[in-house]
Amino acid sequence: MTAQLLLSRAVPLHQAGKLVEAAELYRQAIAMDQRNFHARYLLAALNHQQHHIPEALAQIEAALAINPNAPEAVMLSGVLLKASNRAHEAVARLEKAVAINPRYGEGWHHLGTTLLDIGRAGDALMAFDKLVAIEPRSEGAHYNRGLALQALERSGEALASYRQALSIRPDLNAARYNIGVLLANLRENLEEALGHFDAVLAREPRNEKAWTGRAKALSAMKRYGEALESAERALAINPDYVPALSIRSSVLLESNRLAEAMASFMRHAELAHRPDDASAFAHKQRHDQEQRDHLAAKGVTLPKTFYAGEGARIKGPAINPMNVESASREWRESKPQVVVIDNLLTGEALTRLREYCLDSTMWQRQYDRGYLGAMPESGFAAPLLAQIAEELQGTFPAIFEDHALRYLWGFKYDSSLEGIKIHADFAAVNVNFWITPDDANLDKEHGGLVIWDVSAPLDWDFAQYNADEDAMRAFLKREGAKSITVPHRCNRAVIFDSDLFHETDRIRFKPGYENRRINVTMLYGRRKSEGT
Repeated sequence: MTAQLLLSRAVPLHQAGKLVEAAELYRQAIAMDQRNFHARYLLAALNHQQHHIPEALAQIEAALAINPNAPEAVMLSGVLLKASNRAHEAVARLEKAVAINPRYGEGWHHLGTTLLDIGRAGDALMAFDKLVAIEPRSEGAHYNRGLALQALERSGEALASYRQALSIRPDLNAARYNIGVLLANLRENLEEALGHFDAVLAREPRNEKAWTGRAKALSAMKRYGEALESAERALAINPDYVPALSIRSSVLLESNRLAEAMASFMRHAELAHRPDDASAFAHKQRHDQEQRDHLAAKGVTLPKTFYAGEGARIKGPAINPMNVESASREWRESKPQVVVIDNLLTGEALTRLREYCLDSTMWQRQYDRGYLGAMPESGFAAPLLAQIAEELQGTFPAIFEDHALRYLWGFKYDSSLEGIKIHADFAAVNVNFWITPDDANLDKEHGGLVIWDVSAPLDWDFAQYNADEDAMRAFLKREGAKSITVPHRCNRAVIFDSDLFHETDRIRFKPGYENRRINVTMLYGRRKSEGT
């Protein structure tokens, strides 16, 4: 029996899914003819189907030694290299496959998806453009082109590609889901986004990603009750699904259910906590080592997951009521609205909050200017913070009116680097207070906050009033704005109209972990341009 006859028997078995029998015949053919390209190529393809990647790679390399320019074999070698976590080598092989046959659609597909996997979205887009030109009725080509465009943050073009994929195959749930996500992120055509998520769920009712996307769209529409229900549906399917926990927490916060929101954020922090990152900024690595030493001195060995210090509610009041009358009067009468309150927190609340900020491994967001952020999602969500936020509203009704807490965070600073640059915030009332002891501050007239007496224009978008420093400073110069400097004091709060431009004053604090400047920010209500 010849090798060719063995192949003629093996191929139908292979096509019928009888892989063991086909593999045996391929091996017999190879034993009979070591240079039989087709036997080696087909055995490699079969091994790939069986997920026997090392054997498949050995066979395809042997096949290429016989015929190095067969595009199907070159492509398969690229696919196998990718499966072996050798993506950069895979790209070179796949580029060779399409160079041999520029009309090789499958080769362009695998080249594009591999380039996407290694973060080369621009090159992936070019590959998918070639594929669309070759196979204009391929829903996969348009869908993958959308993925590349989405990775490049070209949302409008990505939407067009996903919609083209859907026009070819209306049941392509992945395209529907991505359209919904993009529209929800853009906060436009939200009813359409909701329709896409509903269409996905009609076919896949246990798709937690679609339930989460639905919750996000509903939240953007301010339909918070329905949004919470959808987030809960996602968590019923997968209780540890972090994106669902994130939107659930945000919706609870928007609904002014602070205690529940904080508990939800804490669960998110436990699941999403990242271990130490060797590629982190030097100032973060320095902070993290200082924190480990601080905790070790207290006898604490850090777990791999999030570690939370003591942050429970206290039995007595957290907010000192002694400032109510003067602060309320100053808020009503001051133009611009800036109120400075000393001794904001009661002694117990200050001590407990400071311990929580020193001990908890929630300082995950890093900024190149030298400070770290702790957000609710990373664990800045202690019950004590909910108590402080609630009592602020209750203690100072003339200031907060019916404004609910919208967001909060903490920042911790390197003692010798810069703080937050000029910006305004997306809220009505901004509360900023400091909890580092006064003797840590080496410059008693600074280290706090600089506030300008001019508000961000209501028609500016978030990028303009939060990130475009040149535009902000030019605007302040045109308006003849004057600055107010509020020096750092421990337990001092600055409450002000959140539309006012502000920035961290210059910082010069003592070295040492417990001397790091820590501030807490709480934002209440919405900018006038956002509505109520």
